[in-house]
Amino acid sequence: METIPRNDFDTRNRYDAFCKAVLRNEAKNYLSEMARHRDREKSLEALTQQELDKLSAVDHYPSDSYVFSSHGYDLRIDNELVAEAFATLPEQEQSILILHCVLDMADGEIGSLMGMSRSAVQRHRTKTLNELRQRLEDNGGRKQA
Repeated sequence: METIPRNDFDTRNRYDAFCKAVLRNEAKNYLSEMARHRDREKSLEALTQQELDKLSAVDHYPSDSYVFSSHGYDLRIDNELVAEAFATLPEQEQSILILHCVLDMADGEIGSLMGMSRSAVQRHRTKTLNELRQRLEDNGGRKQA
């Protein structure tokens, strides 16, 4: 940077005006950026419970879930009531639900894997899901009472 001669008053004034303009524009940019941030910010007290839940994280440990296996695939259930109800099912129904829920297999595919017809798999699956639903509703009603 060159030094400004002392006798060049006009150059010093222009340089001074330039510096002030730069600083003024930087201050305006900073204030407008802060206003933009303020407009987008939301107080934690103003958040709904659903929005607060999105901000949290839940750790999942293998010891916290119940594992049911069929045909080499695992179904992990974290809820104890659901796991207890699932455990009471016969092995064939457990296998059907595991293949349907974990692998998203169609009834025909499950039937060919298990040596059953598609309609038999569909009948077992819907009956078992209805039984599970009923058990959980009954169990949940007793737990709340």
